[in-house]
Amino acid sequence: MNVKVFYRNGVKSLLLVAALMLMQSCGFIKSKFGKGGKEESGISNGEITATARKGFKQTTPAGMVVIPSGSFIMGQADEDIAASMSNMNRRVTISSFYMDDTEITNNEYRQFVNALLVDSVSVLGEEEIMSKYYPDTTVWKKDFAYSNGDPMVEYYYQHPGFDTYPVVGVSWQGAQYFAKWRTNLLHDFQNTEGQFHSTGFRLPSEAEWEWAARGGRAVAKYPWGNPYTMNAKGCFLANFKPQRGNYDADGYPYTGPANAYNPNDFGLYNMAGNVAEWTLDAYTDNATAIVWDMNPRNDDPNEPRKVIKGGSWKDIAYYLQTGTRSFEYETERRAYIGFRCVMDNVNDRGGASARRR
Repeated sequence: MNVKVFYRNGVKSLLLVAALMLMQSCGFIKSKFGKGGKEESGISNGEITATARKGFKQTTPAGMVVIPSGSFIMGQADEDIAASMSNMNRRVTISSFYMDDTEITNNEYRQFVNALLVDSVSVLGEEEIMSKYYPDTTVWKKDFAYSNGDPMVEYYYQHPGFDTYPVVGVSWQGAQYFAKWRTNLLHDFQNTEGQFHSTGFRLPSEAEWEWAARGGRAVAKYPWGNPYTMNAKGCFLANFKPQRGNYDADGYPYTGPANAYNPNDFGLYNMAGNVAEWTLDAYTDNATAIVWDMNPRNDDPNEPRKVIKGGSWKDIAYYLQTGTRSFEYETERRAYIGFRCVMDNVNDRGGASARRR
């Protein structure tokens, strides 16, 4: 009996040692428990002994989801029917970030405009606020000649029935200013709580947007995969212009709620259709040749054309493809362009391969 007990305890001990050695080789013990001993102060006995500062943990912002880091083949996911040759395929790598799970809604954007009218009139002036940052509701008539856009002009931005619908009529410049205001709002709160600042909100780069839209699917034609815009039950999977112009066939004649339809595998809604979305990048036909392959971004301030992605309620399916790119001028405001924000994730920069080591 004693021999059996000794043998059983010995096996357990060997398994424990093996497990500890495995965790050590993967860097688990060091990353989880540190070096042990007393907390380091920064400089001790004439030597630098500083370790990570305590008290910082980046939490997921309200309304956002974590987009993991990864690498993918960016560019056209299907044939280039426009023969533009402006989106050749290439492999790029993207760091982790947070992204709004829906497009910014009317009610969310209204908080921004109302805050400006209360706090910033003396700095910006009411005229600038209303002309630059208040949504241009007349786009529902100006963008579409000989159409009855009057009800949308009157109700879309202000009526509570459209609170959860994506805001439109906002320029690229307006979207940028919204992200800046949102950052200041968060940092002001963190100051009062004695917290470290989170990284700021901003528009996504074209590459970040495309990586997020694919939802981790390597060569996805659409955010839900390939290759159709309908599911097996015959239901459309996005809000766009199907069947040669039957706008109502997908359930919504104009835009739909920002959380309509199913999210992609990253938990993001309407990365195809509903409204096209501003990105941070300046547009150029040769972007593939001039931007780097690690977190690529075209920051050219002298280029007024900005990349828009995702297609909208008034577009055919080609524009819904994850790899299709188009542009609009940064000062223009349209009834079919909205936006969402991202935030850099500095809390977990390791990629999938690093976590496996």
